[in-house]
Amino acid sequence: MNKTVNKSSFFSFVQQRYIYAGIGIVLAALAISTIFRDLVEPANYIGGLLIWAAILELLHGFKRAENHARNSAWISGGITLLIGIFLVNAQLFQAHPLVQMIIALLLVDALRYLYFFFKHKKQDKAIMNYLLPGLGNILIVILISIFEGKGFTWVVALGGALRILGTVYNLFTAKLGDVENVSEDIIEGLAIEDNPGLVALTRKLEAEDEQRARVDLSWILIFVLTLFFIHLGRMGFDRSKFGILSPVVAVIGDMFIALVVAFGIIGPIRSIFRKLNSFFLKTFYNWAHKVPQSEWHFLSLRRPVYWWVEYQLGVSVSMRKSAYSFPTAFRNGLKIGLPFAALLAAIMPVLGMSWYFDTENWASGIWDGYAGSRTEVWRESMVAASGENTGPNAFKLQPKGVPASGDFSFVVIGDPGEGDASQLILKDQLLAVTNKPDISFMVISSDIVYPSGAMRDYERKFFLPFKGITKPIYAIPGNHDWYDALEGFTATFFTPKAAMRAMEARIESDHGLSLTDSDEVRELIQQASYLRKEYQMPTGHQNAPFFQIATDEFVFLAIDTGVRRKVDNLQLEWLESVLKASKGKYVMALLGHPFFAIGEYQGDMNPDFKALHELLRKYKVPLVMAGDTHDLEYYKELPQNNDGHTMHHFVNGGGGAYLSIGAAMARAEDWPTKDWANYPSYDPLVQKIDSLTPKWKYPAWLWVKEYDGYPFSAEWLSAAFDYNNAPFFQSFMEIKVEKSRNRIRLIPYGINGPLRWSDFEYGGAGKPEGAGQNDLVEWVLPM
Repeated sequence: MNKTVNKSSFFSFVQQRYIYAGIGIVLAALAISTIFRDLVEPANYIGGLLIWAAILELLHGFKRAENHARNSAWISGGITLLIGIFLVNAQLFQAHPLVQMIIALLLVDALRYLYFFFKHKKQDKAIMNYLLPGLGNILIVILISIFEGKGFTWVVALGGALRILGTVYNLFTAKLGDVENVSEDIIEGLAIEDNPGLVALTRKLEAEDEQRARVDLSWILIFVLTLFFIHLGRMGFDRSKFGILSPVVAVIGDMFIALVVAFGIIGPIRSIFRKLNSFFLKTFYNWAHKVPQSEWHFLSLRRPVYWWVEYQLGVSVSMRKSAYSFPTAFRNGLKIGLPFAALLAAIMPVLGMSWYFDTENWASGIWDGYAGSRTEVWRESMVAASGENTGPNAFKLQPKGVPASGDFSFVVIGDPGEGDASQLILKDQLLAVTNKPDISFMVISSDIVYPSGAMRDYERKFFLPFKGITKPIYAIPGNHDWYDALEGFTATFFTPKAAMRAMEARIESDHGLSLTDSDEVRELIQQASYLRKEYQMPTGHQNAPFFQIATDEFVFLAIDTGVRRKVDNLQLEWLESVLKASKGKYVMALLGHPFFAIGEYQGDMNPDFKALHELLRKYKVPLVMAGDTHDLEYYKELPQNNDGHTMHHFVNGGGGAYLSIGAAMARAEDWPTKDWANYPSYDPLVQKIDSLTPKWKYPAWLWVKEYDGYPFSAEWLSAAFDYNNAPFFQSFMEIKVEKSRNRIRLIPYGINGPLRWSDFEYGGAGKPEGAGQNDLVEWVLPM
């Protein structure tokens, strides 16, 4: 029974139709304009536009009159949403499998349209409604297949625009429905017209559903507030207005999960079993009413059977009302799904998959996008406020134990700050090595505190784990440290005066729109100073998130690559001036992100990052180290273009965050350099995960072990197997600058002391010639 809107609401629907279509046309125009714009990540941009187009179609589907039209809108919108999500998260996928997944989705949609064309080809608009969309999807598939890897941006832009224009056509031509026809549609859909009792019960439940709406809203509000206060208790408020946003994002995530459960799982299951459900409704209802209801005794089985029938019809009413009205869908989706979302929020951190389904960590994804777009602006304003120029002697630190000429040593540890057993397991070794007499200082490279670098987490995840270190501690931030606009990092590692200037300049760079003000900045600095004093922690020396330590023969450059592997103009000027002035000296560069990691070259992540690599090669920097990837890796980059320059790359990010498994799982023949090594090696890593992975999660591990997590990468799925149980594979590095012997020695440590070659996987000259399996690992590079 198909119904259309009544006259009183006709103009409202027409107006909505033009609004929806107009928004879609704007999105299509933005997609096609990508061809003419110089975007760093065009696939991400087009993916975002497709997500908005998908949301439009999914919402519009609730207003459609016919079951077929509603299902078509949701399927089409769902496919567009998946394509958009794939493009936005392109870096998480293996490159070719990403293209294959998009092609597969487009082919599924094409076949769906062509099926309906042949089924309804006698209809007047069959060509427009079915044939052209099907052929359009096939056209996009052909273009992607031909131009993959060459001129791909314009193909994605054109394909995205065509996909969105198809959505616009559907939005403009679809027949809209009316919420007043709910009970009639349910009666027809369940084929219960011949059962007067069920017909009457359906109409009664529809009336009660309307009356119960306010009660449902109150219940939902209480549930949402309860979840908010749970998240607030876990995440803290940090005594600032900005602090409330993270628990709010977590609650929005809970609501999203509730809607997915209701309409992505429960709804489709009910649709699949609708005929079976109809049979049981009739059978159970008729059986229950063989005896008059007035004669049922209290323990009669007929009573719960009738309650089941009533519950099933009530859910049908809620679902069908949701199909006609988005506000109703939102309310009913939360009513059905919030209990499941609350259960998920309670158990996910315990199950070791918190980076995927714990909505408290989803806030990090929000800050990643926002901070990524502002990092260079913030950093440049902070540096300008420091009072230092960008000359070769700027931002120079002078630890007491570093001589003007001679030997010294220091420690580098990366990505420590989760505050759990994986971080604390290194504490005894870190203290023993760092407090040796010949160690002059320690540097933390990338992600000092997870998940968002907030000051509220510094005591538990930085000051407590590093308590006992007596040498100066310096740091460069990682992407997670920038998520709070670098406030926790700045308060902790900058001098108090530099921190005040830097944070006030950052606020001004946001044109006064920042939610942090000068009073809150003072509180953050005072809190960091208090913790520094109580824990006797030697921090608070820097004027910027980057710095240099130089002797007559050696220069250590710490470079902040922010969120998106970029440096701002002022840092770039400083870097080039130091490199020019350092000719003839041995230069070691420490970055927030590695050029090589997980058995792949990362320099192509964006043009700015590749340009930074080329800059370091231009000045013949021999040693580059970085954090961000949570393990220990070595790559020997051989001379290019006959320049005679060899560059040694180290990933040193195993300081405490969940272990990266990408390098260990990579095939030896796929490594980007001939000479390489990584820790941990494959066998012990697999043995650990095999022994600790529960049966319910083992298929995911088998998927990674046997199929490399296709179409995702094994590295992206690392956090799914983050077990804070022995054996641990965390690590850090001691660097010994020995001018007396004209060499640099790099010595890796694990949880029980120096590592041996038996702990490593390696290829080519990754293991030095003559080194035995039981020998201690040591890379010796000539100065």
